[in-house]
Amino acid sequence: MLSWRNRKQPIKNNVSYPLLKHLHITCAAASYALFLLRGIWMLRDSSVMRQRWVKIAPHAIDTLLLASAIALAYTIGQYPFADGWLTAKIAALLLYIALGFVALKYGRSKTVRLAAWLAAQAVFGYIVLVALHRNPIPFF
Repeated sequence: MLSWRNRKQPIKNNVSYPLLKHLHITCAAASYALFLLRGIWMLRDSSVMRQRWVKIAPHAIDTLLLASAIALAYTIGQYPFADGWLTAKIAALLLYIALGFVALKYGRSKTVRLAAWLAAQAVFGYIVLVALHRNPIPFF
């Protein structure tokens, strides 16, 4: 199996690649920032959590994030289950989503919600490291 460095990626030089990458990174940062804020608001029992935009904005941002991720994978010719780093990133994303549900909605106590919120942030950090290093074990 060829590593990502050995593959020919002529599409990567296309003007759409930098735009897609920038959109993806921007959406990831916005999604994380909003998750961080929502966690703080949840811990403080803030009424902001009940505002309509707080319920809608994450879905809009995450939809753009997912769409840009799919477009990027297609553009660079790397796909889940064929490329280990992308498979790890998707598996970690599913864990991040599950922890987010527990942290912001389904946790039975504040202690459980806080633990899930902190764990989700650690998983997000892992996702970023995997993306930067294109390695499912980015710590080594």
